[in-house]
Amino acid sequence: MDNSTDETASSRHKFLLFVSGMSVKSGHAIENLRRICDQYLQNDYELEIVDISRDTEKAVIHQIVAIPTLIKTHPAPRRIILGDLSDEDKVLKILNLRE
Repeated sequence: MDNSTDETASSRHKFLLFVSGMSVKSGHAIENLRRICDQYLQNDYELEIVDISRDTEKAVIHQIVAIPTLIKTHPAPRRIILGDLSDEDKVLKILNLRE
C-alpha cells in the first residue's frame, strides 16, 4: 500500500468558512480566501463553506458569533479570522502562510 497519499492529505491546510446566505461580505470572503489559497497553497487545501442560515448546528458547535468567520483547523495551531479577508498580508500572517 502506498502511504504517500495519506501523508499528503494529512499535511493539507483545512479551512472552515462560515457565511450567512450570499451577502456581499460573505461573497467577498469566499473570493478573497480562494484567491489567497490558490496563490499560496496551490490546491493543497480543503475549504468547507458553511452557510449558517442552513447549518445552524455547526455554527453553534464552533461558537460562531460574527459572519464571515474563517477557522483554520489544520495544521495546528488553530486560527480564527473575522471579516471579509480583504487584508491579504494580515490573513497570510494569521494563517502562518507568511512570516
